[in-house]
Parts: sequence; structure tokens; C-alpha cells
Amino acid sequence: MFGNKNYYCLVAGLKEYTLDADTKGFSAADIVAEIMEELSEKDAQSVRLLYSYYDCENIIALRSGRSFYNELGNIAQEELAAELVEPKLLPARLARVIKAFAVLQDEQAEENEYAVGLNLDKGFERLLWEAYYDECAHSSSNFLKAWAAFDRTLRNISAAVVARALDLGVDGVTVGKGDIVEALERSSAADFGLRGELPYVDAVIAAVNDESNMVEKEHKIDLIRWEQAVNLAAQSYFDINAILSYLVRVNIVARWAKLDEKRGREMFKRILSELDSKELINK
Repeated sequence: MFGNKNYYCLVAGLKEYTLDADTKGFSAADIVAEIMEELSEKDAQSVRLLYSYYDCENIIALRSGRSFYNELGNIAQEELAAELVEPKLLPARLARVIKAFAVLQDEQAEENEYAVGLNLDKGFERLLWEAYYDECAHSSSNFLKAWAAFDRTLRNISAAVVARALDLGVDGVTVGKGDIVEALERSSAADFGLRGELPYVDAVIAAVNDESNMVEKEHKIDLIRWEQAVNLAAQSYFDINAILSYLVRVNIVARWAKLDEKRGREMFKRILSELDSKELINK
């Protein structure tokens, strides 16, 4: 049998994870843990890679001396310091970046084999994010590949808009390579010449430019993420792509449950509504 494994019972039971009337007691980490118990090893790897995003956040914070820690990361807080010295839990491309900078800081090191092909002048943070998105690009999950490409582009557009407003070089804030990155770095058009290629570019630019209220700005951008997560799995009902799409939205709910309880509840109800719609489609 070829193709993705289907998780009929698991997907049918996703609504059970979100039966609460509000977000009190909502735990994205618990939802992930329960889902992981039902997945094949291959699909579990895709979920772990999705959540390696938060490992990157946590490692960057630790390295810069900040106390920030997101519990959605795969790596426990007490294990992060060791991972910065000798990475063993991170995907290979991320581990390579950490090793390259560890050697760079070692005055005894004569050569840096890990830095071959890496432009260390970009700095630790940008290279770690590039490594993360590159790792996703090589994932076995079509959803994760597409989601990571979208997420990187959305963040690059947001960073480019801010850099342009501050009269800074866009090439100093973008992550990765490709035609879209080149357009962001070179175009002087209001939409960076991307309106025909990216249907959401105007919405992202408007959110970044027009909202002086940071909460409103973040909410608008997360709604764009939400719609994209739904669209990327529109034809997936019971496989790992459907589960990853669901988890992306759970992560957004988790964020807003902390930032704004009312909006967290609204997004919570939206997940339930979308799950009900999917059930209707399959009847």
C-alpha cells in the first residue's frame, strides 16, 4: 500500500481535544503528546520537525542570555545548555550551525569543518533559521514543506517591510534564498513585485504597515497563517497533513490563550467549527 498512512480514529477524535468551552486548562503540549502516541515513526518525525521551530526560538534565547522558554519545543529547558555545547537532539542541519559557531568561539580550533558552505557573517540566528527551513524543505511531509516555505516567506515579507520603513538594508534581515527573497531585497515596488505570485502579500504588508497596535498587528498576521494552514491541507482529511494543519492551528490558539484570552476562545471555537465542516464533507 502506497501513500500516507490514514488516521481515521485519531482525526475523528481531534474534536475531543477541544471540547472545553474556553481556553482555561488548554494545553497544546498535552494535545501534541497524545497525538504523538498514535503516529507512525515517520509521521512522528514530521511533527517533531514542526516543533523544532520552538527549539530554535529557545536556543536563540538561551544563547543571547534571555530567560525565554517556549514549552512547545521538543527539547526540555534543562537540556538546552548541553545542546548548545554538543547538539545531539536537534536535526542535522541545525546541529551543524551550532557546531560551526562553537568551533568559531574556540580559540584553539585551527579549522572549522562545519562552516564549509555557511556564511557565518550572517550571524547565528539567521543561519539557524535558514537551517530549520532547509530541514523542512527536505521533509517527507508535503504539508510541512509547503508550510515552512510559506512561513519563511511571510516572516521575510514582514521583516522587509519593517526594514524598508526604517531605511535599512532588506538583505540584512531576510532568511534563505530564492526568487521571492531576491524580489524583497531588490524591488522598490510597494508590494515588492510579488502581488501576482503571492495572494496574501498585500494583507501581510497592510498588517505590518497600518497597525500601530502590536496586538492587532499580530492577530491579523496569525489569521493569515491560519487560513494558509487550512488551505494547505484542504484535500487531506485523515493523514499526517491534516494532523499537522490542525497542530499549526492549535499552536496559534495556544499563543493567543496567553496573549488575549478572548481571541484565544474565538480561535478555539473556530477549530471546532472547521472540524465539524470536515465531518460534513466526509459524510
